[in-house]
Amino acid sequence: MDFLSADSLPWLHGAQQRLRASNSAQRLPHSLLLLSAPGLGAEQLANWITALALCESLRSRPCGVCASCQLLRSDSHPDSHVVRLEEDAHQIKVDQVRELIESLSLKSYRGGYKVGVIEGAESLNANGANAFLKTLEEPTANTVLMMIARPSHRLPATIASRCLRLTLSPPPTEVAIAWLMAHAEPHAAEPHAAARQSWHAALGLAGGAPLLALELDAAGVAGLDTEMQESLRQLSAGSVDVTLLADRWMKSDPQLRITWLENWITQRVHASLGAAPSHQSAEPVCLPAALLKPKIRALFELLDAARELRRLASTGMNQQLALEALLLGGRTALAN
Repeated sequence: MDFLSADSLPWLHGAQQRLRASNSAQRLPHSLLLLSAPGLGAEQLANWITALALCESLRSRPCGVCASCQLLRSDSHPDSHVVRLEEDAHQIKVDQVRELIESLSLKSYRGGYKVGVIEGAESLNANGANAFLKTLEEPTANTVLMMIARPSHRLPATIASRCLRLTLSPPPTEVAIAWLMAHAEPHAAEPHAAARQSWHAALGLAGGAPLLALELDAAGVAGLDTEMQESLRQLSAGSVDVTLLADRWMKSDPQLRITWLENWITQRVHASLGAAPSHQSAEPVCLPAALLKPKIRALFELLDAARELRRLASTGMNQQLALEALLLGGRTALAN
């Protein structure tokens, strides 16, 4: 567990300072709900909080050198427990939750805190959520429970209401680009100004999340943006064959293109509503349906279809047919 990596993410420093102060005052929250879009470092922050709770140093925590920190570094600390989606699974199973609950019910091996983390908590099935709720209602002493979920999570209110919420937001663009420039592998042939422009495009596609942007081919994202803009222009004008367009998208980074489409639609929705642009493409714009103009309603329908296509991408569905249907159904919305 590389819990000290959180220190290198400047947009997490505010949350770290608040939690360190709470720990110093012996008021570390019993249960935390970390709300974050992918790529903002929620997992790194959870690792850091785990180390903060389990560190045995009498000075600055986490120290990184005490026995507990060394055990965490080797992923062998007996009082640290993490639950996440198993490979090829779509839900966190109740047996995983029960195993976590049983581990947390035992006495601390090192005489301090016990920490349980559920990553992707929105994937808890109903039985798992119900089992975990009892642990939230009747926690054992010196136990810290953390859940990581997207801001658009569907966790039961009975669970979410019992947790202290900590929402991670994308850093200011200049902060994110400076971090990316400092941490990305340099490209000798790319001038500084061009590199900044490439990272700006990658950051936009990543919804403002620097860690997600870092995984993208920044040099290729700018070209993708130009290509997608032209594809949508042709689609709205009716000058491109939908089948050929869907085939081209499926042969070259289809998931990246769907993410780009989600971001683009979200920006148009915000513009139509007169709202400020938002990086949080994963978040719905909440307005009563009766107040939505037909133009905006068509955009929402297209956005829902794009999200559903991305969600079902890991299943055995015919993705090209689904993409063709999405593009055909969205022609009216794109033309507005």
